[in-house]
Amino acid sequence: MASIRILALDYGRVHTGAAVCDPTGTIVRPLEAINEAATPDGIRRIAALVDSDNIGSVIVGLPVSLNGEMGAQAIETSEFIDLLGRALSVPVKSWDERFTSKLASQKGRLSNSNPHSLAACCLLEDYLDSAEYQRQRFGK
Repeated sequence: MASIRILALDYGRVHTGAAVCDPTGTIVRPLEAINEAATPDGIRRIAALVDSDNIGSVIVGLPVSLNGEMGAQAIETSEFIDLLGRALSVPVKSWDERFTSKLASQKGRLSNSNPHSLAACCLLEDYLDSAEYQRQRFGK
Protein backbone atom coordinates (compact mmCIF):
# COMPACT_ATOMS: atom_id res chain seq x y z
CA MET A 1 0.00 0.00 0.00
CA ALA A 2 1.38 3.40 -0.92
CA SER A 3 1.88 5.94 1.82
CA ILE A 4 -1.21 8.08 2.18
CA ARG A 5 -2.49 10.65 4.61
CA ILE A 6 -5.57 9.68 6.56
CA LEU A 7 -8.17 12.10 7.88
CA ALA A 8 -10.04 11.08 11.03
CA LEU A 9 -13.34 12.67 12.02
CA ASP A 10 -15.04 12.51 15.41
CA TYR A 11 -18.54 13.38 14.22
CA GLY A 12 -20.90 15.54 16.22
CA ARG A 13 -23.98 17.36 14.97
CA VAL A 14 -22.54 20.72 16.06
CA HIS A 15 -18.76 20.15 16.25
CA THR A 16 -16.78 17.48 14.41
CA GLY A 17 -13.22 16.94 15.52
CA ALA A 18 -10.61 16.40 12.85
CA ALA A 19 -7.10 14.97 12.82
CA VAL A 20 -4.66 13.94 10.13
CA CYS A 21 -1.57 11.77 9.97
CA ASP A 22 1.57 12.20 7.94
CA PRO A 23 2.04 9.94 4.88
CA THR A 24 4.02 7.40 6.92
CA GLY A 25 1.22 6.96 9.47
CA THR A 26 3.60 7.96 12.24
CA ILE A 27 2.62 11.47 13.32
CA VAL A 28 -0.96 12.49 14.14
CA ARG A 29 -1.98 16.10 14.62
CA PRO A 30 -5.28 17.76 15.43
CA LEU A 31 -6.94 20.11 12.98
CA GLU A 32 -9.52 22.80 13.56
CA ALA A 33 -12.93 21.31 14.38
CA ILE A 34 -15.54 21.49 11.63
CA ASN A 35 -18.85 23.05 12.61
CA GLU A 36 -22.06 21.45 11.32
CA ALA A 37 -20.15 18.89 9.23
CA ALA A 38 -23.28 17.18 7.87
CA THR A 39 -24.53 20.36 6.18
CA PRO A 40 -23.67 21.13 2.53
CA ASP A 41 -21.17 23.76 3.73
CA GLY A 42 -19.58 21.29 6.18
CA ILE A 43 -19.26 18.63 3.47
CA ARG A 44 -17.63 21.22 1.16
CA ARG A 45 -15.12 22.12 3.89
CA ILE A 46 -14.26 18.45 4.41
CA ALA A 47 -13.90 17.91 0.65
CA ALA A 48 -11.62 20.95 0.40
CA LEU A 49 -9.52 19.58 3.27
CA VAL A 50 -9.25 16.19 1.54
CA ASP A 51 -8.08 17.90 -1.65
CA SER A 52 -5.70 20.42 -0.10
CA ASP A 53 -4.04 17.99 2.35
CA ASN A 54 -3.72 15.14 -0.18
CA ILE A 55 -5.88 12.81 1.91
CA GLY A 56 -6.15 9.23 0.63
CA SER A 57 -8.84 7.95 3.00
CA VAL A 58 -11.17 9.12 5.75
CA ILE A 59 -12.19 7.30 8.90
CA VAL A 60 -15.11 8.40 11.02
CA GLY A 61 -15.57 7.32 14.61
CA LEU A 62 -18.69 5.21 15.12
CA PRO A 63 -20.02 5.53 18.68
CA VAL A 64 -21.37 2.04 19.26
CA SER A 65 -22.36 1.18 22.82
CA LEU A 66 -20.16 -0.95 25.04
CA ASN A 67 -22.22 -4.00 24.11
CA GLY A 68 -21.88 -3.21 20.40
CA GLU A 69 -25.41 -1.87 19.82
CA MET A 70 -26.21 1.09 17.59
CA GLY A 71 -27.87 3.91 19.51
CA ALA A 72 -29.29 7.15 18.12
CA GLN A 73 -25.87 8.85 17.85
CA ALA A 74 -24.38 5.83 16.04
CA ILE A 75 -27.28 5.82 13.56
CA GLU A 76 -26.86 9.55 12.91
CA THR A 77 -23.11 9.04 12.47
CA SER A 78 -23.74 6.18 10.01
CA GLU A 79 -25.94 8.50 7.97
CA PHE A 80 -23.15 11.10 7.99
CA ILE A 81 -20.65 8.45 6.84
CA ASP A 82 -22.96 7.51 3.93
CA LEU A 83 -23.38 11.18 2.99
CA LEU A 84 -19.64 11.79 3.14
CA GLY A 85 -18.90 8.64 1.15
CA ARG A 86 -21.12 9.85 -1.68
CA ALA A 87 -19.53 13.32 -1.65
CA LEU A 88 -15.83 12.40 -1.54
CA SER A 89 -13.62 10.74 -4.12
CA VAL A 90 -11.65 8.83 -1.43
CA PRO A 91 -12.73 5.85 0.66
CA VAL A 92 -14.71 6.67 3.82
CA LYS A 93 -15.10 4.05 6.53
CA SER A 94 -16.25 3.82 10.12
CA TRP A 95 -14.03 2.93 13.06
CA ASP A 96 -15.13 1.92 16.56
CA GLU A 97 -14.55 4.96 18.73
CA ARG A 98 -15.30 3.50 22.14
CA PHE A 99 -13.12 5.12 24.80
CA THR A 100 -11.63 7.80 22.52
CA SER A 101 -13.50 10.62 24.30
CA LYS A 102 -12.14 9.45 27.64
CA LEU A 103 -8.61 9.28 26.25
CA ALA A 104 -9.06 12.71 24.68
CA SER A 105 -10.18 14.24 27.99
CA GLN A 106 -7.07 12.84 29.64
CA LYS A 107 -4.88 14.28 26.87
CA GLY A 108 -6.84 17.54 26.97
CA ARG A 109 -5.36 18.39 30.32
CA LEU A 110 -1.99 18.52 28.58
CA SER A 111 -3.05 20.33 25.42
CA ASN A 112 -4.62 23.54 24.23
CA SER A 113 -6.23 21.74 21.26
CA ASN A 114 -9.95 21.46 20.73
CA PRO A 115 -11.33 18.44 22.69
CA HIS A 116 -13.28 17.25 19.62
CA SER A 117 -10.12 17.21 17.52
CA LEU A 118 -8.20 15.50 20.33
CA ALA A 119 -10.82 12.74 20.21
CA ALA A 120 -10.18 12.50 16.45
CA CYS A 121 -6.45 12.17 17.20
CA CYS A 122 -7.14 9.29 19.60
CA LEU A 123 -9.37 7.67 16.99
CA LEU A 124 -6.69 7.96 14.31
CA GLU A 125 -3.94 6.69 16.62
CA ASP A 126 -6.12 3.68 17.46
CA TYR A 127 -6.70 3.00 13.76
CA LEU A 128 -2.99 3.33 12.91
CA ASP A 129 -2.15 0.86 15.69
CA SER A 130 -4.73 -1.65 14.49
CA ALA A 131 -3.94 -4.97 12.87
CA GLU A 132 -6.24 -3.98 9.97
CA TYR A 133 -4.13 -0.92 9.14
CA GLN A 134 -0.89 -2.85 9.59
CA ARG A 135 -2.10 -5.54 7.14
CA GLN A 136 -3.11 -2.94 4.57
CA ARG A 137 0.08 -0.95 4.93
CA PHE A 138 2.66 -3.68 5.29
CA GLY A 139 0.88 -6.79 4.03
CA LYS A 140 1.28 -8.51 7.40
